Amino acid sequence: MNIFKHFTAEVSAICANIDALKGLDASRLTVETPRDASHGDITTNAAMVLCKGANMKPRDLAEILKVEIEKLDGVTSAEIAGPGFINCKIDDAFWQARLADILKAGTDYGTSKMGAGNKVNVEYVSANPTGPMHVGHGRGAVFGDVLASLLEKAGFDVTREYYVNDAGAQVDVLARSLHLRYCEALGEDIGEMPEGLYPGDYLKEPAAALARDKGDKWKGAPESEWLEPVREFAIDAMMDLIRDDLGSMGISHGVFTSEKKLVGAGKVDEALKFLTDNGLIYQGVLEPPKGKLPDDWEEREQTLFKATDFGDDVDRPVQKSDGSWTYFATDMAYHLDKFNRGFADMIDVWGADHGGYVKRMQSAVKALTNGKGTLDCKLCQMVNLMDGGEPVKMSKRAGTFVTLRDVVDEVGKDVVRFIMLTRKNDAGLDFDFAKVREQSKDNPVFYVQYAHARSYSVLRMAADELGSDAVSDDKVLGADLSLLKDPAEMSLIKMMAGWPRLVESAAEAHEPHRMAFYMYDLAALFHQLWNKGKEDATLRFIINDNIPLTMARLALIRGMATVIASGFGAFGITPKEEMR
Repeated sequence: MNIFKHFTAEVSAICANIDALKGLDASRLTVETPRDASHGDITTNAAMVLCKGANMKPRDLAEILKVEIEKLDGVTSAEIAGPGFINCKIDDAFWQARLADILKAGTDYGTSKMGAGNKVNVEYVSANPTGPMHVGHGRGAVFGDVLASLLEKAGFDVTREYYVNDAGAQVDVLARSLHLRYCEALGEDIGEMPEGLYPGDYLKEPAAALARDKGDKWKGAPESEWLEPVREFAIDAMMDLIRDDLGSMGISHGVFTSEKKLVGAGKVDEALKFLTDNGLIYQGVLEPPKGKLPDDWEEREQTLFKATDFGDDVDRPVQKSDGSWTYFATDMAYHLDKFNRGFADMIDVWGADHGGYVKRMQSAVKALTNGKGTLDCKLCQMVNLMDGGEPVKMSKRAGTFVTLRDVVDEVGKDVVRFIMLTRKNDAGLDFDFAKVREQSKDNPVFYVQYAHARSYSVLRMAADELGSDAVSDDKVLGADLSLLKDPAEMSLIKMMAGWPRLVESAAEAHEPHRMAFYMYDLAALFHQLWNKGKEDATLRFIINDNIPLTMARLALIRGMATVIASGFGAFGITPKEEMR
């Protein structure tokens, strides 16, 4: 149960039965958590958003609503505050029933039907197939993968997609780099890799495989003979490498779309024809870009898309001077293809350097779908990789950067997946190896995992002291939860009861980092309760001379562990039952 949706529906029903409010638009009516916990458990703005339509003062309307709200099941009191907010307190039994919901639902707790099976395409990673993934790619990979899982948990039908940029000049550079390594594998001394080619050692293995397969067939041949087949071989090898890197993170995509095949299938022509037929393509001359001196600007006529008609700052070129398509033109075709495959809702996860590309792509999606498609572009800032506050040196294998695989091999995929979401995607992230090795609350993944492991240590202790039957599912589910009355216990239950709403709100906002923040806060409440039990024997989880209270508290910690496991499931992380 999303308790806020529950009470929003209840308050809306009350309003619908008041003569002065009948027929009024109640869409802005909300039930939220008060900013100050001392004001109660929930607050509603009903009187403030409906008073104008009712031709009443907000506090006068609040007086009427207050009387009816106090009649709702679970509400013990309602008070009017400020300009007309109605703050309510909820009785313990209501919250204790939510703990029972958690125990019954298991890790499905928080799963929602909000998305109603609507299709969503999440495109993420889409790194150029020119080498192994670096740490920056890893952040976008985790963000996209967890966002997809979050949307699935919220009831959406999600497709995970990777766009293979295999038609640009960079894959020609890759082919030339591989060919040079191929010659090296055949015994040629190539010296230092020339500037402009890819220097990493990761090309040595596929080059050796190419040499074994083709012998010296292309060693002395002109580039025109080997460029195309070597390019295809190189792309396949790099995509295998990328899939392997992603696999080490527990990430897999359901769809891989090739830019080259998209162009070859005439999809760009199809998209441009649609825009031309609708009067959105024209020949024109753009103004010089901001910050450019006049002598830096080449004034020439270009084929332009009327992006400004759809919210962009300037119109955008779709064809280069040599007649080939711009990247923007192929990206337009790609997004039209996604829309034609049934994805009206599209999410793209990009690096921070694509910030200037957002408006033009959103304008293109509006134009190509007649406003029926939506595109949300999520930008992931860079990751600063450090060890004890000092920058980590680049990987010899990659040649120019630290690979994602290096980081996963060092600390494990679960740590990487969680840490990558401890900051909002558009904020910079410091990944410090020394910090993630710490066993303290300053290491968020340890802190949350420790809460889950601690709960299981209590359950094991209870089984040892009271017998395994005492902690069986039936016994825990049958516990008298009304015995949980301490404020710290109730605070933990209330936090747990907020998980379904957190899932839905994070899914709506496309912000999976909210789950990491929530899980850390939940773990903190549990650790605080644990520490209180060390100071006050009456708050310990196991009290041998009070079995009913012990069972209620075992149910409490089982519920907490269940919510954390539910969150870890969306994160793609395995919850630990003990820490070593």
